[in-house]
Amino acid sequence: MDCDGGVDDYLATMLLMTMDNIQPLGVVVTAADCYPQPAVNATRKILDLMEVSDIPVAESKVSGVNSFPNLYRRDSYVVDHFPILNQQETITTPLIAEPGEDFTVKVLRQAAEPVTIMATGPLTNIAVALQKAPEIENNIQRIIWMGGALNVPGNVEKKWEPGQDGSAEWNAYWDPVSVAKVWDTQIEIIMCPLDITNNVPVTSEIVQQMGKQRNYPISDLAGKCYALVIPQDYYFWDVLATAYLGKPDFFELKIRETEIITNGKSQGRTKIVSGGRKVSVMETVDKQAFYNYILQQWKR
Repeated sequence: MDCDGGVDDYLATMLLMTMDNIQPLGVVVTAADCYPQPAVNATRKILDLMEVSDIPVAESKVSGVNSFPNLYRRDSYVVDHFPILNQQETITTPLIAEPGEDFTVKVLRQAAEPVTIMATGPLTNIAVALQKAPEIENNIQRIIWMGGALNVPGNVEKKWEPGQDGSAEWNAYWDPVSVAKVWDTQIEIIMCPLDITNNVPVTSEIVQQMGKQRNYPISDLAGKCYALVIPQDYYFWDVLATAYLGKPDFFELKIRETEIITNGKSQGRTKIVSGGRKVSVMETVDKQAFYNYILQQWKR
């Protein structure tokens, strides 16, 4: 799991850990949509709460080009202070001493079979790992990435980033050069862009449904996380992408030819171009089945 410590990254990690068909090898947190210390702490506390404290967490030391707004990043402090995550005196889930990019290299080198990388943040940690050890590309089965916007506007608002044209999505915009480096590999990429996530908003109704099953700790935590962001236009970005691992039959994928714009007013744009890099794109999802699935998974 390669994430960047936003609210939806915690929720995606929580969903992943409920999947019986997955063998998690570790979680890497990049300080993009978060501040590193509270994000790493919150991630470890969540794994403790879910009783999967044998899964190591590493903090990536990579940096991006365009910083997330501080207003977004401060949510990592809030989640780290939720009472449900602070019932124990100590954190059991191990924190790896080495940087996340080196941990990624080690895990891939040691893997007995090809590994799926579930990426819910920028692709910088993966790009740096590949630069350090190009041979690990052969050990990556695929990358499932929540990022990009193809036929819809991006979510990099001009009020935050003057001079941009609004076509980029944040996970691509944070470090578009690294996205382009991953695009230059032969790794299979399954992309969950804003085009599909725009169809699955976080609504008051579904947050209230989580509240009705708050006697289950994970559902209680999920409800708290979504209550934190409900005043915003918020979507099941990372959670939707991660749900593909558990329920691929909910989705329709299509092959698209794409390129990454790395500079100028459109930097971070993921653009459909004839003859571009082929990626599998999540185009449609059974929305009600998805909503039912996450409610069921967190009711455990």
